[in-house]
Amino acid sequence: MDSAILADAADNNARRYPPVSETHATITPGAPVFPPGRYGRRREPGRRRPLLAALLAALLLAGLGLLTAKLYTQYGDPEYDAMVITYTEITDQQVVVDFRVTVPAGGSATCVLRARSSDGAEVGRQEVTVTARPGERRVDARHRLATTARPFIGEVLRCRPAA
Repeated sequence: MDSAILADAADNNARRYPPVSETHATITPGAPVFPPGRYGRRREPGRRRPLLAALLAALLLAGLGLLTAKLYTQYGDPEYDAMVITYTEITDQQVVVDFRVTVPAGGSATCVLRARSSDGAEVGRQEVTVTARPGERRVDARHRLATTARPFIGEVLRCRPAA
């Protein structure tokens, strides 16, 4: 036996047996070692395709841009804007709605007016065409809206270019 005195019994055993390498001679250093046949065949690492990812992102952004442009032209025309100033003369058969519409200079707009009762039911609806004077963008209008029951509120739903 060796005359060296070691502090731990495990150190004594380490001296008796040479260290055993767990890697096979054909495996490259740093590669994991798995028992043969236990985990199946290892796949090669996949290729990265950054060009494909960039192309898909560009197509997605282009599609979203086209959808945004279509919806904006369909629903978001800021040149035709309406605002209720007041609603008065509320009776069981009518409401008078005073409203202001912003249109392109000298243009005209068709606006949808609606009256609702206190429970929220629609009791009157009508389309009204208003025209601005040449060179002006605002039109102040007053319209008497006929109703089927006593209205609680008169409102302008939307305005669009006159047909």
